[in-house]
Amino acid sequence: MLPEFRSHASAPLSHQLEQRLGLDPRLEAGHIDVERVADIAVVASAHSDGYVATAHLLGLLAALPAPTESGEHFWSELWRSSGSLYLLPANIKACVLSSLAGEGTGLAGQILSAFDEMTPPQRIAAGEVIGHALAESDHLPDLKTQVIGELWLRDLELTAWRVLHADHKSADPARREAFFDAWTSV
Repeated sequence: MLPEFRSHASAPLSHQLEQRLGLDPRLEAGHIDVERVADIAVVASAHSDGYVATAHLLGLLAALPAPTESGEHFWSELWRSSGSLYLLPANIKACVLSSLAGEGTGLAGQILSAFDEMTPPQRIAAGEVIGHALAESDHLPDLKTQVIGELWLRDLELTAWRVLHADHKSADPARREAFFDAWTSV
C-alpha cells in the first residue's frame, strides 16, 4: 500500500529538482526533453526511500487484527504485555491516517517511543502476543509464535527508524560535497 500523493509531500522533491537540476517547478512537461525526464527520475528515486518505508510500516500494522470489536482482545493483550500505551489504536490513529497521506514521521516516532518504553521481558511478551495473532491470521501453525512476533517487532522497529532517517537526510549541497570529499580522500 503506497501512500497517496499529496502536494505538500512533493515540496521537498520540487526543491531538489530546482536545486540539483535547475528546473523551474512551474515548467510544463512538454518543455522537458528525455534526458531531463531521466534526471528527474533519478532525483525522485533517491527521494523515495521515506515513502517506501512509510508504506512498509503501514503494511506491517495492517497485518495485525483490525482495531474493531473483534480485535479488541488482541489490542488489550498487546497493551498488557508491552506495557506501552503508544501502540494502542486510539493513540496511533491520527498518525496512521497521516501516514496514509505520506507523512510517516509521526507514526515512526510513536512506534520508537513504544520500543524505548519496553523492557526486554515486555518486548518478548509483546512478540508472543503479536506472533500468536499473525500465526492465526496467516495460517502459519508450523512456526513458533515467539519467532514470528520477534521478527515482526524487529521489522517494525527498523522500518520506523528508516522513516525517521529518510526524513532527516540533508539536502544541503555543501554537506553532500563534504561527504563525497571525505570518502574520495580515503
